[in-house]
Amino acid sequence: MATVNALAISFLILCLSSLSITEAKGGFSLDLIRRDAPKSPFYSPDETYHQRVTKALKRSVNRVSHFDPAIITPNTAQADIISALGEYVMNISIGTPPVEILAIADTGSDLIWTQCKPCTECYKQAAPFFDPEQSSTYKDLSCDSRQCTAYERTSCSTEEICEYSATYGDRSFSNGNLAVETVTLGSTNGRPVALRNLIFGCGHNDDGTFNENATGIVGLGGGSVSLVTQMGSSIGGKFSYCLVPFLSSESSSKINFGSNGVVSGTGVVTTPLVAKDPDTFYFLTLESISVGKKKIHFDDASEGNIIIDSGTTLTFLPPDIVSKLTSAVSDLIKADPISDPEGVLDLCYPYSSDFKAPQITVHFSGADVVLSPENTFIRTSDTTVCFTFKGMEGQSIYGNLAQANFLVGYDTKAKTVSFKPTDCSK
Repeated sequence: MATVNALAISFLILCLSSLSITEAKGGFSLDLIRRDAPKSPFYSPDETYHQRVTKALKRSVNRVSHFDPAIITPNTAQADIISALGEYVMNISIGTPPVEILAIADTGSDLIWTQCKPCTECYKQAAPFFDPEQSSTYKDLSCDSRQCTAYERTSCSTEEICEYSATYGDRSFSNGNLAVETVTLGSTNGRPVALRNLIFGCGHNDDGTFNENATGIVGLGGGSVSLVTQMGSSIGGKFSYCLVPFLSSESSSKINFGSNGVVSGTGVVTTPLVAKDPDTFYFLTLESISVGKKKIHFDDASEGNIIIDSGTTLTFLPPDIVSKLTSAVSDLIKADPISDPEGVLDLCYPYSSDFKAPQITVHFSGADVVLSPENTFIRTSDTTVCFTFKGMEGQSIYGNLAQANFLVGYDTKAKTVSFKPTDCSK
């Protein structure tokens, strides 16, 4: 989503789990469901596959604004909540007894929050607001608490309660009390995982482009208040996901934590995670991209020159790099390019059953990721197929189409990201 976002990373329904956080140390796995898949509450049966593709591509373009260096600061939550809509939705439970909420999962933001009673000004949502007075484990944080200082955009109420403010790239926002609460996740082994005393936002003033089916956000970024960071040593800083391609909308993906999140075995390549501000985002170093035998070097050779984001659909690179890429791709495709009917993508061709995309390899520092045609081209209509790399000024982003059918593993302790070619539908 960044903003909501995803792991958006398009976004995930994680089916829920009450084992303590320490008991979860062995690792666990959860289901991910793409926001446009039939099992998602955002799914519209009246839309065709190609209409869903077009909407996802347009959301991807809208989402890029919150990665712009001009607005990336350590003090600003970055994610494009509903104009990007995350790419995955996630069921979690909050409180004791647990109350299920449907949140947008976002690798591009940190704070976990939901709309709470009393809601002075809130966007319309289908489910009841969370009532903190009905939870035995809810506790507002004081202004002088250690947790209050962990989230930088806070202020102090007249009652000395720590208040947070989260704003997003599309001008959506959430304001409310910063608290600690029990968050419960489900797992594929059927045993709930209860995470106690997590820093959590209880929103009392929220508005923007939120969908009424979404009751909040689960931040999965690298900052101090994200779900991943707060799970801490219990998962050893490890998580991974495997995203099914667009055409596999009936299948669920997986997000894995702890030992289940380790990516190993034949075909794994690993690249360093680069520490940069803001620490919410996962920065990698892109050195070059090969189209067939032609290698195109990335002009910006600095470390951490690209963000990997599961919530952005397309891959965005500087226009001059994409111009060289499209030229190299065109040289190897025996067809004449056409304009994108939707005006979104830079290189399109008439679709035919014998359309053949050239092999493209993305060269990260220490890791050569060989992409398949489903990573680099997508059918946007019955008659059109388009290149999934787009030129745009600003921050470069490695999107989820390029990550489909890879097991992507993050190790925030070892500071690495690993890629393993995988059939994510299995």
